[in-house]
Amino acid sequence: MQTTSLRKGENTVLSTAQTVLSVSVQGLSADVSALLLGADGKVRDDHDLVFYNHPAQDGVSVVGAAVTADLPSLPADVHRVIVVVSADPLQPGAVFARAPQLSVTQSGTKPVSFTAPDFTAGETVVVLAEAYRRGDGWKLRAVGQGYATGLAGLATDYGVDVDTDPEPSGAPLPAQTRTAGAPAASVDLTKLERKAPGLLAPARQAGQALADRGITGRRAAVYLILDHDWHMEELYESFAVQAFAERVLALSANLDDDGTVPVIFSSGREPFLEEIRVDNYRGRIGQLHTQVDWGWGNVADAMRRAVSHYQESGASDPAFVVAQVGDEPWDKAEVRSMLQNTASLGIFWLFVGFGRGKLSFYKNLNASTSANFTNVAFYDASKNPGSVPGERFYTGLVDSFATWMQS
Repeated sequence: MQTTSLRKGENTVLSTAQTVLSVSVQGLSADVSALLLGADGKVRDDHDLVFYNHPAQDGVSVVGAAVTADLPSLPADVHRVIVVVSADPLQPGAVFARAPQLSVTQSGTKPVSFTAPDFTAGETVVVLAEAYRRGDGWKLRAVGQGYATGLAGLATDYGVDVDTDPEPSGAPLPAQTRTAGAPAASVDLTKLERKAPGLLAPARQAGQALADRGITGRRAAVYLILDHDWHMEELYESFAVQAFAERVLALSANLDDDGTVPVIFSSGREPFLEEIRVDNYRGRIGQLHTQVDWGWGNVADAMRRAVSHYQESGASDPAFVVAQVGDEPWDKAEVRSMLQNTASLGIFWLFVGFGRGKLSFYKNLNASTSANFTNVAFYDASKNPGSVPGERFYTGLVDSFATWMQS
């Protein structure tokens, strides 16, 4: 049967049969998802994002690289279904150069194909096509719109992310009060499954790493410090830092029940403090880091900001500060002083190295016999932490922290 080939912006009529939209991508690993949009061009709620961790919603399903839409069964308030292709965030530097290809099949009708023009502006997300209502039927439009702003730009256009996600009762989940280091029952990830299903798999991997080290149920306030030196720019733009932050957030789900990690950006000026939460994490780092100047990271100031926040919070649990570093600090004496001064405050510092700079200072913090820091460790996550399998990544993240907790 002859195939109908569409050019960008063209449309064709769809039958009311089940429609399968299959995506082919060359040159990089990519994920396929779908968005269900209302009359206002926005998702009705977060469940309207259909992807590998939420594979079906109201007649639309995603399996591998194919979106299947049962058009007759879609609710009346769903006016459009868009097909989205995104570069794997765990592949730093991955962008679309050759456009994804789309093939559309329906029973009894000609197959339809579409190949968008190639991209040249570092696009990491592509809206490939959309099925939309027209009268009593449906049509397909070839879109081919790329986003160099990534998932954050997509979320802004279609309202995927929300800042708050209240419980059905309107009241927040009750906090679990525990004393420092007290054992607890296994962590209940029901809240995470409901609010952030994409974090569930890494959270389970983190939980297994904690269990292997014998500290399941122990509590800690998790903090994240991110290097915002100019040489980190590529890693921010490629979503490597976003992916790293998501993994830390998934770890915090096992250690801290509030679903929030304070994030401190270390740059040339005063450290910038914000937070990443289970209800706003998608594209969050990309949104925040654009508010921070590039510069030579002031690690000691960022550490001070973390200590101040921890002390002001009145937390009784210890603090686990994950500090991502991409190069040597220029304030080495101040960093050492901070480590010495916080040894008795219940704060554990884990410096995680990834990037292209030299990291010998952090690697050798405990190499000297004259200065040994019991509350400090270094983990080399390689130049691309996303390439480290989850189990191995979390073992490296919690190994020294677990020893410190047990001591």
